[in-house]
Amino acid sequence: MNATAMNTKGQPPFRADHVGSLLRPAELRQAFKDHAAKRIDDTVFAQIQDRCIRDVVKLQEEAGLQVVTDGEFRRGSYWGRFVERIDGFVIKPAEVKFRDDHGHEAEFTAPYAASKLTRRQPLALDEFSFLKSVTKVTPKITLPSPSTMHFYRCTDFADKAAYPTVEGFFADLGRIFREEITELAKAGCRYIQLDEVAVALLCDPAIRKKVEDAGQKPDHLVDLYIDSLNDAVAGAPAGVAFGVHMCRGNFKGHYLAAGGYESVAERFFTRTKVNHFLLEYDTQRAGDFKPLRFVKDKGVVLGLISSKTPALEKLDDLATRTREATSHIGLDHLAISPQCGFASTVAGNPVTEADERAKLSLVVKAAETIWR
Repeated sequence: MNATAMNTKGQPPFRADHVGSLLRPAELRQAFKDHAAKRIDDTVFAQIQDRCIRDVVKLQEEAGLQVVTDGEFRRGSYWGRFVERIDGFVIKPAEVKFRDDHGHEAEFTAPYAASKLTRRQPLALDEFSFLKSVTKVTPKITLPSPSTMHFYRCTDFADKAAYPTVEGFFADLGRIFREEITELAKAGCRYIQLDEVAVALLCDPAIRKKVEDAGQKPDHLVDLYIDSLNDAVAGAPAGVAFGVHMCRGNFKGHYLAAGGYESVAERFFTRTKVNHFLLEYDTQRAGDFKPLRFVKDKGVVLGLISSKTPALEKLDDLATRTREATSHIGLDHLAISPQCGFASTVAGNPVTEADERAKLSLVVKAAETIWR
């Protein structure tokens, strides 16, 4: 069996994977600023994005990856383009803050439904079409999970005149995701990743308390978000692999939450109707591998390599940690990746392109070594 690619039920589609976002080069970061300030028009902006995407696809292919993304180079943040393209959303301050291991905090923003939500144009179809045209390996598209549009504002996620109930909100959102996924599949997309942050955050006791103080029940939210994911992928054409990345937050090297998956594992891993999970396991904040015992007939991509720091992990350590995981799940069900993307926003994490290249190459080498 090839060490990097598979098509077997209960396994990730690739032994060597990555979460999706990649460092924007200086030219692209400047282009975002120039476009926002109207110093360049849409056409010039798109030309710069196209050129940078070609380069980053080449970087991934040279690292040996058999699955590539466009680095999310057309997005200001991993969810920003979806808010821009879905009528009804506006941006407001989030109710939670990013933090790092030194106690520094950073505020960020969140979607808010000011009116009824409508998909009047594709969300990521153009991203996929261009990506497919510039690579000979498998193109992957990433989408924010439905919970992204709800959780960060706690109870104040929508204007009550538009959505008096959360059920109505998620019904419209689910329809939008299904419409997008249908068009992606028709265009030839066979690998879609949904980035699920809220459920990972609900593993953190401090955030669970914050949710409870706001009058919500954390476990009810977990069930709500599982249902919303299942609704989003319902009726998808056969042959499309869905992966869910469980993320604790990723912004300029900061994170949002800590805590192992145990409190949500049984419900999330058994009820979520996807092919595999991409899980963060790069630090002690992620807890141990015991929650993996609940994964049945699905795959797990172990995020053992940090995208937040430049230090390069040792191959032997990655192999050792993978063996530790096999105490709870079979090796055939596993794969390896960085724990998150390298740039969930244009700003990116505090690593260099050389660091990024080295870590992506290490993912491939680790896969070849561990699944030799």
